[in-house]
Amino acid sequence: MEPGLISTEETDSHGNIVDRVMLKPGLNTIRHDAFVSVSSLPETVPFWEGAIPVEQLSLALLRYTQPSRYCESDLLSDFAKQAFSHYPPGGPTVKAIADWLHESIEYRFGSGLPGVTAAQTIERRYGVCRDFAHALAVLCRTFNIPTRYVTGHLPDIGVLDAGGAMDFHAYAEVYLANGWHAVDARFNTPRIGRIKIAAGIDAVDGAFATIFGPAELRSFYVWAYQIDPAQIRLGDPIDLTKRLDSSLIVRFPPC
Repeated sequence: MEPGLISTEETDSHGNIVDRVMLKPGLNTIRHDAFVSVSSLPETVPFWEGAIPVEQLSLALLRYTQPSRYCESDLLSDFAKQAFSHYPPGGPTVKAIADWLHESIEYRFGSGLPGVTAAQTIERRYGVCRDFAHALAVLCRTFNIPTRYVTGHLPDIGVLDAGGAMDFHAYAEVYLANGWHAVDARFNTPRIGRIKIAAGIDAVDGAFATIFGPAELRSFYVWAYQIDPAQIRLGDPIDLTKRLDSSLIVRFPPC
């Protein structure tokens, strides 16, 4: 971190690791470089599992069934019940919601705005990944299914790069079968290599950075791609010629 910034590490109420930094006057630069080991297998979601009765949910889980700033589930209850109440409770309902969002909401790059809520996304029928995550969370919560907002990375492992600059990615996690599972209505297909950064009630808790005071975010760049760890060291310059993903071939399949 430049110029000589010092950070302290804490854990918030959602279990996220938070680095707190006091910025200095002028331009401040923060870099993060990491190798992350991920499974070579596509993720699975137990959509066949039934709902957990609400009376059996712990207080820690019940918080993820409540309305929030960007997920106003109390306003969308009637819509959700009319559209999805005929599906079996639990996983089948979650899958129906994800399918509907994927088919009904247009992904429109550059359309994201900080104040857009889930209800507004469903009404206008377009958005970015952040909006898909909020919309899935809000509809699942109307059925008392604990759902949280997640921000992270999604490298193109086992799929082709659709083009455009790399970015952070937002999706949702749904509590089914006594565990949290990634549900991504933006792509709506099992993926390999999802990297979780933070989770919470909505984007307020899951933001990759929260700024207090008059500081302005001038720019940020993201590179998240598969490499051969034997060929790259932490801190090396970005070299996309050594990128191994953006291919239908998974380079390091499980033994």
